[in-house]
Amino acid sequence: MYENNTRYQDNDAAFSSIVRIGIVTDVDNDKRLAQVYFQDLNLNSGQIPVLINRDFIPDYDVPQRTEYEAGGSGDAAYERHKHDLPVKPWMPKKGEQVLCLYEPIRDGRGFVLGGIQAWQT
Repeated sequence: MYENNTRYQDNDAAFSSIVRIGIVTDVDNDKRLAQVYFQDLNLNSGQIPVLINRDFIPDYDVPQRTEYEAGGSGDAAYERHKHDLPVKPWMPKKGEQVLCLYEPIRDGRGFVLGGIQAWQT
């Protein structure tokens, strides 16, 4: 089916490199990019996007803030108040292990799916 399409890999390893586990070597938080080293391939990726995955605190479709605190002791410094809670999507840190997914084509794009715990040390 893809015999004449040179973008598709033509060897038996076409799908063996789709899912990869690697160690983050560089991060660009503003652009949501990470560079990953794949030890089994002795290969550094280019800057690849980190998928968007947002935490929801305390729930979906409500403002992301802490709850109101009741005042106490009659002092103005302790009157009823709240603190906004900035919530940012997860980004990997240098040295963390991540799971990546690559398109099954030559020079296919890669994506960081998320962080994973080291299997065993």
